[in-house]
Amino acid sequence: MSTYDFEAQRLYVDAPLSQGERVAPPPPAQNYLLNVLRLRAGDAILLFNGRDGEWRARLEMASKRTAVLAVEAQTRTQDKGGAVDYVFAPLKHARLDYMAQKAVEMGASRLVPVLTQRSQIRSVNIERLRANAIEAAEQCGILSLPEISAPQTLDDFLANLPVERLLIFCDEDAPLADPIAALNSVRARNPQDSAAAALSVLIGPEGGFDEAEREKILRRPNVLRLSLGPRVLRADTAAVAALTLAQAWFGDWRRS
Repeated sequence: MSTYDFEAQRLYVDAPLSQGERVAPPPPAQNYLLNVLRLRAGDAILLFNGRDGEWRARLEMASKRTAVLAVEAQTRTQDKGGAVDYVFAPLKHARLDYMAQKAVEMGASRLVPVLTQRSQIRSVNIERLRANAIEAAEQCGILSLPEISAPQTLDDFLANLPVERLLIFCDEDAPLADPIAALNSVRARNPQDSAAAALSVLIGPEGGFDEAEREKILRRPNVLRLSLGPRVLRADTAAVAALTLAQAWFGDWRRS
């Protein structure tokens, strides 16, 4: 039986959390609590801020239309979070929203938009990305919010990536078509214990990487060139597939 309470409502707040604190939610959260969830005085809700763990709070009415949240007790301590960066070419709004939410659910600790030669979208709404990350964390019991990086070029990303960090390069032209064999070969050379490894998962735009970009990526040390199977995947689908493989072989799915 699961120990997690899936029926409990959760809310992200950008405020310190400790016993006895009183949190005043901003207007959008007020509307969510009172008009969407329809909470009333005395109802409980779980709060988290990405720093202080998860806390149970009770709703109190400061006025007829304004609520405050009285923090009572900690329900879960703050976790360390993983070390998996999800690096992606920007997509159109609806698909980018989906991709961001699924990457957070899969345990990405950082979302890194990169601009490539074939990127059709050249700008990213960081606040929208953050809102999607928060929504996914609220719904899935996640305590650690991912860092969201400003958009950068692929060249800048590669130049700033630490040499020791494993880069999983998802490439439809990978010579080894079996992704399981490719992952096993890397783990055999560099066995990991149960702690999550630091790694970056790189997915290209809809048209893929051009040859010059592919050569730059492959010149970097510590790169795993990974096929995602025999079918062409859309970029948002590839996010889920790639992060599943990364977490299962090197990430926090292997924690004891």
